Amino acid sequence: MTPETDPLRTIIDFGLTAADLGPRITSTEEAGEEAAAKLLELHDHWPDPALAPVPFALDNEPNEHDVLPRADYLVVTWTVAEHDALAAVLTPGVSRNRWYRYARDFEAKYLPKIRNGAPSRYVKRLGSYYMTKIGTATVLCFKSELHLNQDGIRNQPGGTTLPVKDLFIQLIAEVKPKLVITVGTAGGVFPAHDLGDVLITHSAKFRCSSEFKDAPFNGKEYRSKFKMPTKHLAAAKKLLRFQDPHLIEPDFCPPTQRYEWKGDPLPGTRNKPTIRIEGGAAEGDLPENSPILTTDYFEFGTTDNGLWKQGCAVEMGDAVLGLVAAEHPDTPPWLVIRNASDPAINANLPRIKPRALDMQAHWAVWYYTAFGYWTSVNSAVATWAAIAGDQ
Repeated sequence: MTPETDPLRTIIDFGLTAADLGPRITSTEEAGEEAAAKLLELHDHWPDPALAPVPFALDNEPNEHDVLPRADYLVVTWTVAEHDALAAVLTPGVSRNRWYRYARDFEAKYLPKIRNGAPSRYVKRLGSYYMTKIGTATVLCFKSELHLNQDGIRNQPGGTTLPVKDLFIQLIAEVKPKLVITVGTAGGVFPAHDLGDVLITHSAKFRCSSEFKDAPFNGKEYRSKFKMPTKHLAAAKKLLRFQDPHLIEPDFCPPTQRYEWKGDPLPGTRNKPTIRIEGGAAEGDLPENSPILTTDYFEFGTTDNGLWKQGCAVEMGDAVLGLVAAEHPDTPPWLVIRNASDPAINANLPRIKPRALDMQAHWAVWYYTAFGYWTSVNSAVATWAAIAGDQ
C-alpha cells in the first residue's frame, strides 16, 4: 500500500509541509505566523500562573546527533497534528519546526530496520524535541518519526523489525525521566463518548492482526504502577471548554441531490469532552481494566464491534512502551494520555472493497483531518495536569 492510499499515513502526515523536511527554523520570523496562529485562548486562563508551561531554548544549539538533555518528564507524541497541539500547549510560541531535530544513530542503527517509504526515511531523522518547564519540573517534549505500523521489515530472523522499541529505549536512557507519557489521538470505541474526550490509562495491550500477528508479544497487556494525579484535574477540565467551539460537528446532507430527500440538513453535534481516568472515582471514568489497544493496522471503534469491552481506545504504538518496561526493569513508570479524534463510527455505514468505498474508514479518517488538532489540544492539557499534579 502506498502512502497515498494508506489511511494511517494520511493521519500521520496530515499537515506536513516542506519546512518539516529541512533543518529546524531558528526564529519566529522565519517560522512565519505559524506559532501565532496556533496560540490558544486557554493560555490566558491557567489556574496557577506559576504552573503555566514555559518553553526554553538549550544554552548551546544541539547537533541532531547529540545526546538528548536530561529532564524530569519525557512526553512522546506521533503525528503532525499532535505535534502542533503539543507545541501550542506545552511550548507556546515555539512552533513545531522550531523544535530541535534528532537523528542520533539514525543511519547506522535504525535505517537497516526501516522499510522503504516509511515516514522517518522521508524526513531523515528519528524525531524532534523541545524543552519546557511546568513549575519546577523540566519536560522534554518529543515528536517521533518512527511508528509501529509504518517501519517494520518483514521476514527477518527475529520477525518483523520494530525500531520504535529501540527508540523508546534510547530516549529513556538519554533523558532519564522519572515518568514517560505518550500522548495523542486515538479512535474512540465507546458510542457514548464525545469527540475530544481524553482517555487516561496506565495499561496497554497489543491487538495485532497484520505484520505482528505472530509476534510473541501480541495479545499481551502491560500495566504501569503510576496513577494519574487528580490535583489539577478539575482545572484541566475547565480548560477543555475553550476548545468546545472547535469541536462542533457540522450539519450533514446526503452526499448528492439524487436522493428523494427534501428535509433540512441533519443537525450537527455539539460535543462537550471530558477527561476519563482508568480506575478513577468520577462519574464517567473508565473501569480499572481499560487498556489502550495498540494495533498494527487501521482499526477504529464502531457502534457494534464491541471494542469498548476490550479497552478504552485504539491507537498504534503505546503498548511498545509497556513491552520495553516489561523487558527492562529499570524503565520508569509510564502513562498513556489519548484523545478521541474520531467517535465510534456508525456500523450501518457500508464497508465495500476497494478501500475508497469503505465509508466507515472514510469517516474515521475525515474526523481526524477535521478535528485532529483541536482534540489533541485536549490531551496536551491533560498532560499538563499530570505533570503539574505530580509535583
